[in-house]
Amino acid sequence: MRIASIYDIHANLPALEAVLEDIRRVEVDRIVVGGDVLPGPMPRKTIARLLDLDVPVQFIHGNGDREVLAQMEGKETDWFRTAPEQWREPVRWAAQQLHSEDKQLLASWPDSLRIQIDGLGEVLFCHATPRNDTEIFTRLTPEDCLLPVFDELGAQIVVCGHTHMQFDRVVGGVRILNAGSVGMPFGEPGAYWLLLGPDVQFLRTPYDLENAAASIRSTKYLQAEDFAVRNVLHPPSEKEMLEAFGRVALG
Repeated sequence: MRIASIYDIHANLPALEAVLEDIRRVEVDRIVVGGDVLPGPMPRKTIARLLDLDVPVQFIHGNGDREVLAQMEGKETDWFRTAPEQWREPVRWAAQQLHSEDKQLLASWPDSLRIQIDGLGEVLFCHATPRNDTEIFTRLTPEDCLLPVFDELGAQIVVCGHTHMQFDRVVGGVRILNAGSVGMPFGEPGAYWLLLGPDVQFLRTPYDLENAAASIRSTKYLQAEDFAVRNVLHPPSEKEMLEAFGRVALG
């Protein structure tokens, strides 16, 4: 079995389309969407594209999807009450774009899933950590801080996302892979994803950044210009984000 693992799309449809074209060429058996399909500039078209695939797709939710769903349900989470307005605005806007069937879809996504993959063993897919969808850790987080999180999972490999930077490390005998981000990478521009089975391949799909930025700017997304510049054309560097996450990571 070969599985494409795509995380943190953030409704960047041009990046998703580019990755799906690469996935079509490598002929996978299944696609795992690892959360944070939302929020972002093209929410309805992104969901529709994922549902229209001719390959089996399984979803788990991320914190972004969960917050959008809460807004659609008229709930105000602790995060939404305390987050800066520039973070709340995309969540509120995405919720306003979606329909009732989208709400049912988001509500059906589980926290995690397990798949047995030939050559790799049992693989646990989660968004941030096996405990929840918000905890932050990076390739630099000390192992002793992570042992309680990844101990006794019964899985050989854990695939996560959330921090938008690929890495491959071992914690207490468990191999942890970060798939990176399709639509909002930190580091070199492009769309990042994983191919699993029978080995592990960390992949980066280049795409037409200028055309993607133009498409995003043409939407009614309230932060379209910022998204086009900071998440497509000129993403923050890995060094910059490692420093930022280092202040809030598990420790």
